[in-house]
Amino acid sequence: MNIAVVGTGYVGLVTGTCFAETGNNVICVDINEQKVERLKKGEIPIYEPGLDVLFDRNTKEGRLHFTTNLREAIEPSQIIFLALPTPPGEDGSADLSYIMGVARDLSGMITEYKVIVDKSTVPVGTSEKVAAILAEKLPKKMFDVVSNPEFLREGVAVEDFLKPDRVVIGTRSEKASRLMKQLYEPFVRQGNPIYFMDERSAEMTKYAANSYLAARITFMNEIANLCEKLGANVDQVRIGMGSDSRIGKRFLFPGIGYGGSCFPKDVQALAKTASNYSYDFKILKSVMKVNTIQKSVLTKKIRRFYKNDLSGRTIAVWGLAFKPNTDDIREAPALVIIDELLAAGAHVQAFDPEAMPNVQAIYGDRVQFVANMYDALNGADSLAIMTEWSEFRNPDFGRMRNLLKEAVIFDGRNVYDLEQMKAHGFHYISIGRPKVKGKKLAD
Repeated sequence: MNIAVVGTGYVGLVTGTCFAETGNNVICVDINEQKVERLKKGEIPIYEPGLDVLFDRNTKEGRLHFTTNLREAIEPSQIIFLALPTPPGEDGSADLSYIMGVARDLSGMITEYKVIVDKSTVPVGTSEKVAAILAEKLPKKMFDVVSNPEFLREGVAVEDFLKPDRVVIGTRSEKASRLMKQLYEPFVRQGNPIYFMDERSAEMTKYAANSYLAARITFMNEIANLCEKLGANVDQVRIGMGSDSRIGKRFLFPGIGYGGSCFPKDVQALAKTASNYSYDFKILKSVMKVNTIQKSVLTKKIRRFYKNDLSGRTIAVWGLAFKPNTDDIREAPALVIIDELLAAGAHVQAFDPEAMPNVQAIYGDRVQFVANMYDALNGADSLAIMTEWSEFRNPDFGRMRNLLKEAVIFDGRNVYDLEQMKAHGFHYISIGRPKVKGKKLAD
């Protein structure tokens, strides 16, 4: 099939590359000339494990192309995916200006039947708005607008796309349904379902799924905070809860709050949608409030340890991305904590395997960025772990002790076992678990 993908951000690039991998001819279009030139040269602007292999193979095979010319992309294409940004506005609502702008452009270019697919996460009713714009210049028989939300997890997005748990397609058009089924059948050969539903239900499904996952994370953060006050261990509570088949084990890990490009803006957008329809979505309001508070929990632990005086202290930071296996720092808790540490007079030495260039663009020389994880510890008073990268899980603890001024770790992701920390003599403070007192620091 011939496919156009409008927008070469995270979703658009993964979508276009994975469709090309199953033999389709894909043209990705973007207005950013520099980005398109980089893509044509084989340079991928995001970090996503496994994407480079598929990208190289399909560009070399001539199935994956890039252009800044929208007409050039859509003329040969049967299906046009809109993978455009929908950033949150000041009131939390999703900004649809990019999508609506492209819809207006398409209305003046389409000359034969096309399926226009909303791949971006958009509020309920967006497909109808896109269709209304197209209908201003085009007869209804020339197009169908479909909602096809993405469920990609950064860090495993390629696997999620190639082997999806489910595919959700919102359309009431039989013609569009046939084309979308044909397109997605190669990805569900193992029997995972393609769900067809109306457009509004498809749009709602994405928001409901992400908001529920954000609520699970937030609930466990609340449980962890209460565990600290009660002397319980949230790890043991999590295991006991997760063994219940009605609950399951996933998204029960407490920490320093969720971030990224999806959960924060999707929760905000759904709450705003509810407000627009005079519905008070109390749970989502609480989720947002708790998550904001949770991002400062680790800073409070650090300040408490140093008796509220961080001036002249050097804090090593491991992890800057909002989660491992990505360079995405959007809404990353690490940035909130770094801001608070700097404001308190601390010096920060930071390392992240992928996200440092993005963070350096924000902080410049206000934060010292180092070449490897151990360099961050050199002369630091303590270590703060913000992202649970795999390489942080089994470090040389003896080397860590020698590099740090004191063997003190503040762990915002509960990376280490408590008995392990005790055996290595670290003073270890984590989330929702008993404190481990270091040998020299024990009362």
